[in-house]
Amino acid sequence: MDAIDKAIIAELERDGRLTNVELALRVGLTTGPCLRRVQRLETDGVILGYRAVIDPASVDRSFEVLIDLSLQSQDAETVEHFEEELARAAEVLELRRLFGNPDYFVRVAVADLPAYETFLSRRVMTIPGIKNVTSHFTMKTLKPGP
Repeated sequence: MDAIDKAIIAELERDGRLTNVELALRVGLTTGPCLRRVQRLETDGVILGYRAVIDPASVDRSFEVLIDLSLQSQDAETVEHFEEELARAAEVLELRRLFGNPDYFVRVAVADLPAYETFLSRRVMTIPGIKNVTSHFTMKTLKPGP
């Protein structure tokens, strides 16, 4: 990966909707070589995809909760079942298995506190093997993630 590839990546991270013509202008290439580089970056798995950033309030998901979660056991069956169940939940924006304690970090988005309580009690706490759940409610987002 050279400096031009890195410039292409930086421009697409800022605005994934750039046309190939605009992208080529910004990185100092003609359109053909620019398009080939973008396609190579996609094929090589450097560019994983493109997405729209949606206003959470407009889709009833403005209440975000960060969860620390630990399991009672780390056996393969418990871990696999837990991960599969939680990864399927539409409310889960991010699910990470961690080293140390807690076992997992989960980022959830729902409409409001009652919706979170329903999600927690009917979706999370019904998964066998959960030992501990700690919910953190955001006071203010200072730097949003991608």
